[in-house]
Amino acid sequence: MASVDQERTALIHTLFPQGMPRLMCPLLTHYTADGALDTARIAAHISHMRPSVSAFLAPGSTGDGWEMSATESDELLRFLAEEAQRQDFSLMAGVLRTEPGTVVPAIHTMLDLFTAGSADPTDLARNKICGFTVTPPKGAELPQEVILAELEAIARTGAPIAIYQLPQITENEMSPETVATLVAKYPNVYLMKDTSGEDHVVLSGVDLDNLYLVRGAEGDYAKWIAANGGYYDGFLLSTANSFAAPLGEMISLLVDGKVDAATSLSQRVSRVVAAVFAEAGKLSFGNAFANANKAIDHHYAWGPAAATVEPPMTHSGNRLPDSLITLAGEQLAAEGFEVGSGYMG
Repeated sequence: MASVDQERTALIHTLFPQGMPRLMCPLLTHYTADGALDTARIAAHISHMRPSVSAFLAPGSTGDGWEMSATESDELLRFLAEEAQRQDFSLMAGVLRTEPGTVVPAIHTMLDLFTAGSADPTDLARNKICGFTVTPPKGAELPQEVILAELEAIARTGAPIAIYQLPQITENEMSPETVATLVAKYPNVYLMKDTSGEDHVVLSGVDLDNLYLVRGAEGDYAKWIAANGGYYDGFLLSTANSFAAPLGEMISLLVDGKVDAATSLSQRVSRVVAAVFAEAGKLSFGNAFANANKAIDHHYAWGPAAATVEPPMTHSGNRLPDSLITLAGEQLAAEGFEVGSGYMG
């Protein structure tokens, strides 16, 4: 009889026969002027990132997942499931629910959408679905027993599950012991993303078997990946929306042992991100991760014409201010990032 870690290895191979990607992206959602999904723009953006990114999370925090209605989320996932077949990428569905008891039915609804209700990883992989991302239930005072019980109920769906440490939303964290207990029992829990910036689980030293670990916190990228002696197998970064190629190059440099070059590139990306995120955080609407990345991506999309194209629309119905677009362009230029003619050109 196969052990839990052997079953997890087999699951990962089924979902990712070419191997687990070291860089994943929580995809931006682009909108038309009237607030509808801009599917052509989303498809072009994916095509731009696709040489460096082969797995996308949607809808995540960066893709307005916490603001979307169920109808909007379903529409986005239907489109992306078709696009995943066309552009050959893996889609991880974000199940952004924090009320106890709401995640399991949402997963079953998504399984109905993707695979006629089947949680079999072979069926999911055939449809380019690599699982479902879930968070703990919300509540600053929730005991770990309650968090674990909710996550176990989710794991018992049998669907491939990625657990998401997101205290910015849930107001709590899965303890290292909670994660270790879950991983030891459920081989379908195969990935953990940590966006806390505190990294308590990986720094604790608990045995996480062969759980695939990705970091979602921004900045200082090079030091965190296992290829450079760090704690994470890879990244699931909002900034892959803007810096897919540089981040992919940084990882390749680390794998090749070119630490100085990788660290320099990491620092350049980090400086742009810090400046643009700080300014985006001052806006009264939207998600700072989404707003900052849309401002940077606007330059990669339109190149020299970026200043003449209307700023991106947000889920709130507001466009980003010209000042944020200008700042993003200045920071890219200051760090030597060439945007070329623009992938929308």
